[in-house]
Amino acid sequence: MNADTGTNAKAMSMIVTKGSLDWAYPPFILATTAAAMGLKVSMFFTFYGLTLLKKKLDLQVTTLGNPAMSMPMMGMHMGMPNIVSAIPGVDAAASAMMKNLIKKKGVASIEELRDMAVESDVKMIACQMTMDLFEYKTDDLIEGPELGGAATYIEEASKSEINLFI
Repeated sequence: MNADTGTNAKAMSMIVTKGSLDWAYPPFILATTAAAMGLKVSMFFTFYGLTLLKKKLDLQVTTLGNPAMSMPMMGMHMGMPNIVSAIPGVDAAASAMMKNLIKKKGVASIEELRDMAVESDVKMIACQMTMDLFEYKTDDLIEGPELGGAATYIEEASKSEINLFI
């Protein structure tokens, strides 16, 4: 605790690289929690993580390559073998099940968590290189994120006691 200001002087930065529904929760939950605890938080959205800053989100669950994925069904937890993920429509069905479970359990949506991050003054940086690579325009994104590159992130990270790669 900073004796002069009465605030927590610590900072946290993170690189957000994934843009699926299941990978969107950790960075926004950690960012909003850290901000609520008084930390200065910055998030650098790059590659597929940049999609989390788009105005309209249509996030899907990643089932392929996720052998730990199990969903509560029929009174038990059922795992999903990787081979099942290759069947057309499985990702959409798993995404619908996950979205239903999120709603049923009263978990905040990614849009709600993102709004909370904005309201909490979490600094969001959209990777300029990724914007160029995937041909995104600033109009595609929510209002607020600044554009920056690796140097922008490193500047933030060098001032942070906590640095995460998600």
